Amino acid sequence: MSETTIAANVRDNKALNRFELDAYGEIAFANYRRVNGHVVITHTETPPPLRGRGIASRLVRGALDLVRAEGLKVTAGCGFVADYLDAHPEYADLIR
Repeated sequence: MSETTIAANVRDNKALNRFELDAYGEIAFANYRRVNGHVVITHTETPPPLRGRGIASRLVRGALDLVRAEGLKVTAGCGFVADYLDAHPEYADLIR
């Protein structure tokens, strides 16, 4: 499974207020809340068997792509997302 394929498979589970990514039989997710036209990503969770494989980064990238597609802005409410945004200036236009 390629990195691009994994990121493209991120979905917005609006019922649970989280972005989800199925990878290798597990689900990684990023909880969020919507506030005044932007998305606050509050927590990312990667199951232990997926850690160290870049899955969380792919999840966040896919989540940011979904936020961009909706024309929204994002606020990093967790350290992982903040670090990801710092390391990826191509998403600077999304930061609120």
